[in-house]
Amino acid sequence: QVQLVESGGGLVQAGGSLRLSCAASGRMPSSYTMGWFRQAPGKEREFVAAISWTTVSWTNINTRYADSVKGRFTISRDSAKNTVYLQMNSLKPEDTAVYYCNPTVGTRPTGSWGQGTQVTVSS
Repeated sequence: QVQLVESGGGLVQAGGSLRLSCAASGRMPSSYTMGWFRQAPGKEREFVAAISWTTVSWTNINTRYADSVKGRFTISRDSAKNTVYLQMNSLKPEDTAVYYCNPTVGTRPTGSWGQGTQVTVSS
């Protein structure tokens, strides 16, 4: 079973940037999709971005994004560090939420939730 630990959140002004990390430990399947999700106060958890790869071919990587973050957020991975990143640029106050990573099928989470990392964007 894969264990996930999110980090990198913080307080930033609107227009600023943050990079979130999702460190995975444990056995990884040969084909894998990792997603980022977020939950704002009083709202349901929502899909943010996902990255898919296969250990058969590390170059075969696919990404997808929620419309609300396209062009501002970039998901990537470092296979050597077993870590998935979410680079967040041009942050807006509406991006304020707790961000979580989770194994994903399509845009649906399939694993247990970790503690997440808080992102707060001030106006």
